[in-house]
Amino acid sequence: MYAVICIKQGICTVRTTLDIDDGLLMQAKSFAIKEHTSLTRLIEESLSLRLRATRLRAPTNTHRPLPVYAGRGGLQPAVRDSLTLRALLDAADGVAVAK
Repeated sequence: MYAVICIKQGICTVRTTLDIDDGLLMQAKSFAIKEHTSLTRLIEESLSLRLRATRLRAPTNTHRPLPVYAGRGGLQPAVRDSLTLRALLDAADGVAVAK
């Protein structure tokens, strides 16, 4: 079943045809009658609520910045070779590195 909905935009009226499931349309019409509103207003409110919920749920920034150490220093004097994992692990464990 097709429902024709009029949406007011300023002075003009735009008509949109929607293909809505018959059962859903009947439920919507019954609900609109019980709420003393029009089917158009019910659909407008429903779309507004759905779009607002989506906007509130959407993450604004999916990437969190990585923490950056802004202090002074660098490698400890005991770390002679920063290119090997073994040298870094030995320095972290406090093992003296052979010269």
